[in-house]
Amino acid sequence: MPSVPPPEAAYDRMRLRQWAHGTARSAGIERRDLLRLVAAASVAAPLAGLATPAQAASATATAPGIVKPLPPEVFTVRGTNAETNFAALRETGLLTPAERFFVRNHTVTPRIAAADWRLRVWGDGLKGPAVEFTYDELRALPSVTRTSFVECAGNARSYYATQQGQPVSGTAWTLGAIGTARWRGVRLADVLRRAGITRHAVDVLPRGLDGEVVSDGINLGHVRRPLPVAKALDDVLLAYEMNGEPLPPDHGHPVRLIVPSWVGIANIKWVGDIEVSAQPLVSPWNTALYRLFGPGYPAEGSAPLTRQTLKSAFELAPGAEFPAHRRQLLTGRSWSGGAPVRAVEVSTDGGTRWRRARLRDEPRSGSWVRWSADWVPGARGPAVLLARATDRSGRTQPNVAVHNTQGYLFDAVVRHEVRVV
Repeated sequence: MPSVPPPEAAYDRMRLRQWAHGTARSAGIERRDLLRLVAAASVAAPLAGLATPAQAASATATAPGIVKPLPPEVFTVRGTNAETNFAALRETGLLTPAERFFVRNHTVTPRIAAADWRLRVWGDGLKGPAVEFTYDELRALPSVTRTSFVECAGNARSYYATQQGQPVSGTAWTLGAIGTARWRGVRLADVLRRAGITRHAVDVLPRGLDGEVVSDGINLGHVRRPLPVAKALDDVLLAYEMNGEPLPPDHGHPVRLIVPSWVGIANIKWVGDIEVSAQPLVSPWNTALYRLFGPGYPAEGSAPLTRQTLKSAFELAPGAEFPAHRRQLLTGRSWSGGAPVRAVEVSTDGGTRWRRARLRDEPRSGSWVRWSADWVPGARGPAVLLARATDRSGRTQPNVAVHNTQGYLFDAVVRHEVRVV
């Protein structure tokens, strides 16, 4: 059994020091290339794609590499990604159907047959040699089910530019790079223990089977990001089902990680191998990417991002129209990676007055809560709707998000502009 690992905050600070001092091992990429990427990450740029596929032969004209249909009333295509339009969630219930779940791809969706898939667990943090699991062997292990949201760290990134006038790099998400599903699978802890994890293990590095990623002319390799042993042995799943069905290709078939409440990049899709290391590990996805850069942060960036932040969204299309003097039911969703949402407030006059919304779900850790509020629009013309959440830790969405060059973890109240007619 591993010794008791450090808590999350201590782990984050420790990894930041180890990266800065060069004592963490770069997993699959030269340190000099990581330093080049860090230097580029510290400079904000116009919103765009951060990375390009190493091979784009299967790309399509509208959504490179995405398998499922992307009807425009449901999705906004953003490069290799597809953002869910929040208005399309209004009638979906607590869980997001797979056909409406956002897609975040670094390259293209691979097509992997479950019968051919193998999970290799290896590394110097194990007692012995590598251990392999087939799909059937994994499914034969005791299963658990968790309802959890998956959210890109850059969700709502575009509002740094549109609301705060601050330049950032990356995909111009609004609020739809999130979805909540019921995931079924095997505890990662059970797999690691069967593989022989030792008390010397400090990091667990899952790696995806999608194509290698190229950014700024540097081949970053396959998507991979280390987890601290504390998290890996806690609530992480190796999931093979989504909402009661086998994972669809775009969402990780045959097996993916689900890391509740953590940023989306931790939830590696199409997992093919897991390194268990007795040394601290770093990869591009916790050094140059998925750290905070900019004024107020160290030159090497913040500690790697872990928990998601606090957000709220109306289930409305931008510019939606409402008839004057007729009662309307406003609906939306709020969520937090830190603690269950405790309360949601809504303003229909641009923030002058606030009132409580009605919560439609029991707030739970790792999931969102749906809410509603009545509104009788008054004078015709433009109007601004606002929603802000408070979670059980006491945190409330601020009016302004703290800027970082890559536009991660936007948590400010979003201005939703509509029109009264």
